[in-house]
Amino acid sequence: MLSRFPPGATALIVIDMQRDFCAPGGYAAQAGLDVARLAQPIAHIQALLKAARAASLLVIHTREGHRPDLSDCPPQKLQRSNRAGAAIGAEGPMGRLLIRGEHGHDFIDELRPAPGEVVIDKPGYGAFHQTDLAQVLANRGITHLIVCGVTTEVCVHSTLREAVDRGLACTTVGDACAASDPALQAPALAMISVEGGLFGQVLDTQSVIAALTMKEPLA
Repeated sequence: MLSRFPPGATALIVIDMQRDFCAPGGYAAQAGLDVARLAQPIAHIQALLKAARAASLLVIHTREGHRPDLSDCPPQKLQRSNRAGAAIGAEGPMGRLLIRGEHGHDFIDELRPAPGEVVIDKPGYGAFHQTDLAQVLANRGITHLIVCGVTTEVCVHSTLREAVDRGLACTTVGDACAASDPALQAPALAMISVEGGLFGQVLDTQSVIAALTMKEPLA
Protein backbone atom coordinates (compact mmCIF):
# COMPACT_ATOMS: atom_id res chain seq x y z
CA MET A 1 0.00 0.00 0.00
CA LEU A 2 1.26 3.47 -0.89
CA SER A 3 0.75 5.98 1.87
CA ARG A 4 -0.88 9.28 1.19
CA PHE A 5 1.52 12.20 1.64
CA PRO A 6 0.73 13.65 5.09
CA PRO A 7 -0.46 17.27 4.87
CA GLY A 8 1.94 19.58 6.65
CA ALA A 9 4.63 16.91 6.88
CA THR A 10 5.54 16.46 3.20
CA ALA A 11 8.03 18.48 1.15
CA LEU A 12 8.81 18.52 -2.56
CA ILE A 13 12.53 18.86 -3.26
CA VAL A 14 13.61 19.87 -6.78
CA ILE A 15 17.25 19.03 -7.28
CA ASP A 16 19.66 21.13 -9.35
CA MET A 17 17.47 22.31 -12.21
CA GLN A 18 20.09 24.93 -13.07
CA ARG A 19 21.34 26.37 -16.34
CA ASP A 20 24.71 24.73 -15.69
CA PHE A 21 23.03 21.33 -15.99
CA CYS A 22 20.02 21.93 -18.21
CA ALA A 23 21.00 24.62 -20.72
CA PRO A 24 23.52 24.82 -23.58
CA GLY A 25 26.81 26.43 -22.59
CA GLY A 26 26.79 25.34 -18.96
CA TYR A 27 28.85 22.87 -16.97
CA ALA A 28 27.09 19.74 -18.25
CA ALA A 29 27.37 20.82 -21.87
CA GLN A 30 31.06 21.57 -21.41
CA ALA A 31 31.49 18.06 -19.97
CA GLY A 32 29.89 16.55 -23.07
CA LEU A 33 26.54 15.62 -21.52
CA ASP A 34 23.25 15.81 -23.39
CA VAL A 35 21.57 18.84 -21.80
CA ALA A 36 18.44 18.29 -23.89
CA ARG A 37 18.02 14.99 -22.10
CA LEU A 38 18.63 16.61 -18.71
CA ALA A 39 15.94 19.17 -19.56
CA GLN A 40 13.35 16.49 -20.42
CA PRO A 41 11.79 16.39 -16.92
CA ILE A 42 10.91 20.11 -16.97
CA ALA A 43 7.23 19.66 -17.87
CA HIS A 44 6.78 16.94 -15.24
CA ILE A 45 8.46 19.07 -12.58
CA GLN A 46 6.27 22.03 -13.52
CA ALA A 47 3.22 19.82 -12.95
CA LEU A 48 4.59 18.63 -9.60
CA LEU A 49 5.27 22.19 -8.51
CA LYS A 50 1.75 23.25 -9.42
CA ALA A 51 0.26 20.39 -7.40
CA ALA A 52 2.61 20.87 -4.45
CA ARG A 53 1.86 24.59 -4.27
CA ALA A 54 -1.88 23.93 -4.47
CA ALA A 55 -1.52 21.45 -1.60
CA SER A 56 0.54 23.96 0.43
CA LEU A 57 3.55 21.64 0.60
CA LEU A 58 6.93 22.95 1.60
CA VAL A 59 8.86 23.36 -1.67
CA ILE A 60 12.65 23.25 -1.71
CA HIS A 61 14.98 23.96 -4.64
CA THR A 62 18.67 23.03 -4.59
CA ARG A 63 21.61 24.39 -6.55
CA GLU A 64 25.06 22.81 -6.75
CA GLY A 65 27.90 25.28 -6.87
CA HIS A 66 30.98 26.63 -5.18
CA ARG A 67 32.38 29.81 -3.72
CA PRO A 68 34.25 31.99 -6.21
CA ASP A 69 37.58 31.20 -4.53
CA LEU A 70 36.83 27.43 -4.73
CA SER A 71 37.63 27.08 -1.02
CA ASP A 72 34.69 24.68 -0.62
CA CYS A 73 35.57 22.54 -3.65
CA PRO A 74 37.54 19.40 -2.72
CA PRO A 75 40.71 18.91 -4.80
CA GLN A 76 39.47 15.50 -5.99
CA LYS A 77 36.25 17.04 -7.33
CA LEU A 78 38.18 19.80 -9.08
CA GLN A 79 40.54 17.26 -10.63
CA ARG A 80 37.61 15.15 -11.81
CA SER A 81 35.96 18.17 -13.45
CA ASN A 82 39.24 18.92 -15.24
CA ARG A 83 39.35 15.36 -16.58
CA ALA A 84 35.77 15.75 -17.80
CA GLY A 85 36.73 18.86 -19.78
CA ALA A 86 34.60 21.21 -17.64
CA ALA A 87 36.87 22.56 -14.94
CA ILE A 88 34.87 24.00 -12.06
CA GLY A 89 35.54 27.74 -11.98
CA ALA A 90 36.57 27.96 -15.65
CA GLU A 91 34.97 30.64 -17.80
CA GLY A 92 32.02 29.52 -19.91
CA PRO A 93 29.33 31.18 -22.02
CA MET A 94 27.22 31.74 -18.88
CA GLY A 95 30.03 32.70 -16.54
CA ARG A 96 32.33 30.59 -14.43
CA LEU A 97 31.22 26.95 -14.32
CA LEU A 98 29.39 25.88 -11.14
CA ILE A 99 30.22 29.09 -9.30
CA ARG A 100 27.62 30.71 -7.07
CA GLY A 101 26.25 33.98 -8.38
CA GLU A 102 27.06 33.25 -12.02
CA HIS A 103 24.29 33.14 -14.63
CA GLY A 104 24.84 29.42 -15.24
CA HIS A 105 24.55 28.59 -11.55
CA ASP A 106 21.02 29.95 -11.31
CA PHE A 107 17.77 28.09 -11.96
CA ILE A 108 16.34 27.68 -15.45
CA ASP A 109 13.56 30.16 -16.17
CA GLU A 110 10.88 27.45 -16.38
CA LEU A 111 11.46 26.29 -12.80
CA ARG A 112 12.30 29.39 -10.82
CA PRO A 113 11.28 29.27 -7.14
CA ALA A 114 8.12 31.09 -6.13
CA PRO A 115 8.40 33.76 -3.44
CA GLY A 116 8.95 32.19 -0.04
CA GLU A 117 10.15 28.81 -1.31
CA VAL A 118 13.36 27.46 0.19
CA VAL A 119 16.60 27.57 -1.81
CA ILE A 120 19.47 25.35 -0.67
CA ASP A 121 22.89 26.13 -2.12
CA LYS A 122 25.06 23.05 -1.78
CA PRO A 123 28.74 22.47 -2.54
CA GLY A 124 28.37 18.69 -2.84
CA TYR A 125 26.19 16.18 -4.61
CA GLY A 126 23.87 15.50 -1.68
CA ALA A 127 21.57 18.27 -0.48
CA PHE A 128 22.35 17.63 3.21
CA HIS A 129 26.14 18.00 2.93
CA GLN A 130 27.29 21.32 4.42
CA THR A 131 23.79 22.84 4.24
CA ASP A 132 20.97 23.63 6.66
CA LEU A 133 18.49 21.34 4.89
CA ALA A 134 18.15 18.99 7.88
CA GLN A 135 17.29 21.91 10.14
CA VAL A 136 14.77 23.31 7.66
CA LEU A 137 12.99 19.94 7.48
CA ALA A 138 13.06 19.44 11.25
CA ASN A 139 11.74 22.93 11.93
CA ARG A 140 8.78 22.28 9.65
CA GLY A 141 8.08 18.79 10.98
CA ILE A 142 8.74 17.16 7.60
CA THR A 143 8.65 13.35 7.60
CA HIS A 144 8.04 12.67 3.89
CA LEU A 145 10.03 13.84 0.86
CA ILE A 146 9.02 13.85 -2.81
CA VAL A 147 12.25 13.96 -4.81
CA CYS A 148 12.84 14.99 -8.44
CA GLY A 149 15.50 16.66 -10.58
CA VAL A 150 18.96 15.85 -11.99
CA THR A 151 20.92 13.78 -12.21
CA THR A 152 19.18 10.60 -11.14
CA GLU A 153 22.35 8.63 -10.48
CA VAL A 154 24.32 11.38 -8.72
CA CYS A 155 22.63 14.27 -6.92
CA VAL A 156 19.18 12.68 -6.69
CA HIS A 157 20.60 9.41 -5.33
CA SER A 158 23.05 11.17 -2.99
CA THR A 159 20.25 13.24 -1.48
CA LEU A 160 17.83 10.32 -1.34
CA ARG A 161 20.20 7.96 0.44
CA GLU A 162 21.04 10.42 3.19
CA ALA A 163 17.38 11.33 3.59
CA VAL A 164 16.53 7.65 4.14
CA ASP A 165 19.36 7.31 6.67
CA ARG A 166 17.83 10.28 8.50
CA GLY A 167 14.52 8.46 8.76
CA LEU A 168 12.56 10.31 6.09
CA ALA A 169 9.98 8.46 3.97
CA CYS A 170 10.98 9.17 0.38
CA THR A 171 9.24 9.02 -2.97
CA THR A 172 11.30 9.50 -6.12
CA VAL A 173 9.34 10.69 -9.15
CA GLY A 174 10.88 8.63 -11.93
CA ASP A 175 9.70 10.61 -14.95
CA ALA A 176 10.62 13.89 -13.22
CA CYS A 177 14.28 12.84 -13.02
CA ALA A 178 16.92 12.41 -15.71
CA ALA A 179 20.26 10.61 -15.77
CA SER A 180 23.37 11.92 -17.48
CA ASP A 181 23.44 8.76 -19.61
CA PRO A 182 20.10 7.26 -20.71
CA ALA A 183 21.46 3.80 -19.94
CA LEU A 184 21.71 4.73 -16.26
CA GLN A 185 18.14 5.91 -15.72
CA ALA A 186 16.37 2.56 -15.36
CA PRO A 187 19.05 0.95 -13.15
CA ALA A 188 19.22 4.03 -10.92
CA LEU A 189 15.47 3.89 -10.37
CA ALA A 190 15.51 0.11 -9.91
CA MET A 191 18.04 0.43 -7.07
CA ILE A 192 15.57 2.51 -5.07
CA SER A 193 12.82 -0.06 -4.70
CA VAL A 194 14.90 -3.20 -4.06
CA GLU A 195 14.37 -5.15 -0.82
CA GLY A 196 10.84 -3.88 -0.37
CA GLY A 197 11.73 -0.26 -0.99
CA LEU A 198 15.23 0.14 0.45
CA PHE A 199 15.33 3.81 -0.53
CA GLY A 200 11.59 4.41 -0.66
CA GLN A 201 9.16 4.14 -3.55
CA VAL A 202 9.27 5.23 -7.19
CA LEU A 203 6.12 6.75 -8.69
CA ASP A 204 5.38 8.70 -11.85
CA THR A 205 4.23 12.30 -11.89
CA GLN A 206 0.54 11.58 -12.39
CA SER A 207 0.48 9.12 -9.48
CA VAL A 208 2.08 11.65 -7.16
CA ILE A 209 -0.34 14.38 -8.23
CA ALA A 210 -3.26 12.01 -7.70
CA ALA A 211 -1.98 11.12 -4.22
CA LEU A 212 -1.64 14.80 -3.32
CA THR A 213 -5.24 15.48 -4.24
CA MET A 214 -6.99 12.39 -2.91
CA LYS A 215 -8.62 12.13 0.51
CA GLU A 216 -7.98 8.44 1.14
CA PRO A 217 -4.76 6.34 0.96
CA LEU A 218 -3.81 4.84 -2.37
CA ALA A 219 -4.58 1.11 -2.58
